Amino acid sequence: MYKIKQHWSYLRASFWFVPLLIVVANISLAAVLIESDTIDTDRRLAQWPRLFGAGADGARQMLSTLAGSMMSVMGITFSMTLVSLSLASSQYTSRILRNFMRSRVTQITLGVFAGIFAYCLVVLRTIRGGGGVDEFVPSLAVFFAFILALGGVGVLVYFIHHIALSIQASSIIASIAQETITSIERLFPERPGQEPDEDEDQDQVLRSLDEKSWQAVPAAVNGYIQSVDNNALLCLARERKSIVRMERGIGGFVVKGTTLASLALDEPPGQATIAALNKAYSVGRHRTVEQDPAFGIRQLVDIALKALSPGVNDTSTAVMCVDYLTAILAQLAPRKFPSSHHYQGDKLRVITIVPTFDGLLAEAFDQIRESAEGNVAIMARMLSAFEILADLTTTPRRRQALHEQVQWLAELAGRTTEATYDRKRIAKRLMEVCVSLEAAVVQMPTEPKIAR
Repeated sequence: MYKIKQHWSYLRASFWFVPLLIVVANISLAAVLIESDTIDTDRRLAQWPRLFGAGADGARQMLSTLAGSMMSVMGITFSMTLVSLSLASSQYTSRILRNFMRSRVTQITLGVFAGIFAYCLVVLRTIRGGGGVDEFVPSLAVFFAFILALGGVGVLVYFIHHIALSIQASSIIASIAQETITSIERLFPERPGQEPDEDEDQDQVLRSLDEKSWQAVPAAVNGYIQSVDNNALLCLARERKSIVRMERGIGGFVVKGTTLASLALDEPPGQATIAALNKAYSVGRHRTVEQDPAFGIRQLVDIALKALSPGVNDTSTAVMCVDYLTAILAQLAPRKFPSSHHYQGDKLRVITIVPTFDGLLAEAFDQIRESAEGNVAIMARMLSAFEILADLTTTPRRRQALHEQVQWLAELAGRTTEATYDRKRIAKRLMEVCVSLEAAVVQMPTEPKIAR
């Protein structure tokens, strides 16, 4: 089931799968309509001569025109798609191209035009003229080709509308955020989120693990870890009567031949064990959001960094990224994160590398803060984000992480904000956020120390 899900995710992100299904469906429709025409042609011509009374030459001409025009329109569609991909890659980040490729509208549009082309070819080859006994014109199939062409015009108009919307910054950012939130809801379904404290028993378990003999399992390929089948790891650990410890987390890059995971064994693992463990990992050329919500955060951060760069200087886009990063972290703040220790009965079997709220918070805001020197709008927006997140969690560890972010932002504001009005504005927001965090009020330096 795990591998099936992985293949389905790959097919869904491809440009060819949905168009291929539509082409096959149109070819099948053409075959069905042609077969029905061999039975009901005479009765249909008698009842509706103006709709189904086209001759062989007229039917050929219309189908040839439709097939040629569909190929032209499909070429235009490909060109518009490639231009959109190029614009999005250069203006935002190349990591969002996969989101465009996964667009159902783009895939269906390409499939519709390719499907109409294939439909016309299939129907065209069955037409026999000459006026003799062997003359055959599939009138219903020809009429339905006309209907498909009208539908194709509507699809083209909607596709142009979709492209105009999809390359806007707000649409791209919202789409990334929604995909990330969907991944979070699937991976972290439990509420409320209270981080478990390490008790003495678990400390003893961790100390006992240090005494074990760990055998490295090398990675079979180079690439990014896209997902891990924890059930397969549990089965492997049970069969080998061992413990599996992940050495690289989801989203991390592994080099072929380096340690992917470790097994608590007295002897080095055999080739069958190494192959079984590598099979539990899905390693690809790029990261995905399905089991790696940090990648969704990474995409938004990349867009914000490019917007804050001196060559672009688009503060509004960066503010939108901060807003949607806040929405993502607001989903994480009250949730319970999974434990890194997985048991089978009372025996520890798998030790995974799991994300933490502290780490995802730093992933979201550290680099943006470093690029926001002197930008009062970004700093004020980040303080608002910390205030919102503080209201959503009561976990001391998470509130401490938020307080540290506020401290670092206060230091940046005191060092880079020159205008007295802006300094007072930031100082006021700092006090309000600290009150929300119920922490000591963070003070900005009296005089700015501008970094030259």
